[in-house]
Amino acid sequence: MTMDDVAHGERMRRRSFLVGSAALAALGLAGCSTGGMSFAEAEKVYGPLPDERFPVPAVNINKVDPKYLRRTVRYASNEAVGTIIVDPKHYYVYRIEGDGIATRYGANVGRAGFLWSGDAYIGRKAEWPVWTPPKEMIARQPEAAPYANGMPPGLDNPLGARTLYLYQNGKYTLYTIYSTIMPETIGKGVSSGCVGLLTQDMLDLYNKTPVDTKVIVLPA
Repeated sequence: MTMDDVAHGERMRRRSFLVGSAALAALGLAGCSTGGMSFAEAEKVYGPLPDERFPVPAVNINKVDPKYLRRTVRYASNEAVGTIIVDPKHYYVYRIEGDGIATRYGANVGRAGFLWSGDAYIGRKAEWPVWTPPKEMIARQPEAAPYANGMPPGLDNPLGARTLYLYQNGKYTLYTIYSTIMPETIGKGVSSGCVGLLTQDMLDLYNKTPVDTKVIVLPA
């Protein structure tokens, strides 16, 4: 085993803390694609981000089902422009753009037993945040205990480059929309209830999303 193998294994182990730790009809919503990206376009959109505080690698597009790549879709909704709708049953996150259009991102979502639904809002935002595992996670996964006081920001940090924190009634829910550099997780239930987007998608959503933005998490 090389040092690169060891480093990769350590990164996967650390990021697994979060990984371990899409009912449209019910709301009268419907979506259909207006077209997707070519492979060349995807390579550009999901290319490296060398100017970030911690340079972000390009996404290995071969590890992402093309249906989960960012696209503009038809999406009927009465919600305000900017509203975020999470569809865990289909592994999508939508940003309402108005006029029956939304931006759709592929996502990973909570695994069985950790799915939830309801209304929330963005209570705060953070770039390259410190990750502090909740005590409930530490109880389930003692290996997270060394980070009880916080894991410094970086590529190994499970929250990645950007995080949107979900609040209800003035209180942090412990759930987030976060960024991931692990394309193999998109389209899967892997987290403890948080919602992950590829970093390049998360930067797009993050930059358009102010604090107090409404978030709707649909039933799975």
